[in-house]
Amino acid sequence: MAAPGFQEIAVSLVEPSPYQARREIAPEQLQELAESIRAEGLLQPIVVRRHGERFQLIAGERRWRAFQLLKIKSIPARLVEASDASSAAIGLIENLQREGLNPLEEAQGYASLIRDFDLTQDTAAERVGRGRATVANSLRLLSLEAELQGYLAKGLLSVGHAKVLLGVEPGAARTVLARRVLEEGLSVRAAEKAAQASRRAPGSPRAGRTARPEDAAAVAGIERKLTSHLGARVAVLHTARRGRIVIEYRGNEDLQRLLEKLGVEA
Repeated sequence: MAAPGFQEIAVSLVEPSPYQARREIAPEQLQELAESIRAEGLLQPIVVRRHGERFQLIAGERRWRAFQLLKIKSIPARLVEASDASSAAIGLIENLQREGLNPLEEAQGYASLIRDFDLTQDTAAERVGRGRATVANSLRLLSLEAELQGYLAKGLLSVGHAKVLLGVEPGAARTVLARRVLEEGLSVRAAEKAAQASRRAPGSPRAGRTARPEDAAAVAGIERKLTSHLGARVAVLHTARRGRIVIEYRGNEDLQRLLEKLGVEA
């Protein structure tokens, strides 16, 4: 039953927001949320606005998808009136407050507000209750190469590492340093020292460390297959000389499930 001030609406009449900042919802996280809702019920209704004969999500996409997973026909919702810009800002704010976005999604959310609604950085920062410097620094992450953005989105590089990489000349030098951070597990401080050394060193980075374009496509395909097979997010860090496979899991039970899937005894 919906709480006072809310109403029950058909799950089938809800559609996702085109301004959703979250690009990826991990299947295991969605399953975990669905189990929580099954056990405890929905603690916080979704937020929607009318969109013709349907409803468009403003906040709560994971909750809505969990209800679909549970095959529940209706969901508690708060119906509000909001412009496109307000809808995008509210959705971004909720995700930021829940710390549900990775650094790249956060940056893309700010960029969407600025691009789609013709806002300045100051206005966008004000809309979401962030300082202008915070927004500006976040937006800089979007100038990283696509490969590096992928590492950042998967949590393989930290924002601190990304800031170091932004101080390196774009292109091969930056990519080589990022791969070295991953391969050697460099701390941010160690990455800073490596960046300083690379700026002092003559010549260009060694070509042998740079993956060919066709390698990147193949690696992406392998990541998708492993993710599907294991039911967990997988990252394949590949270079011509060496590589790593990183498998994410949530808690002891999920780790045990993965070990059984891999045929490994704990």
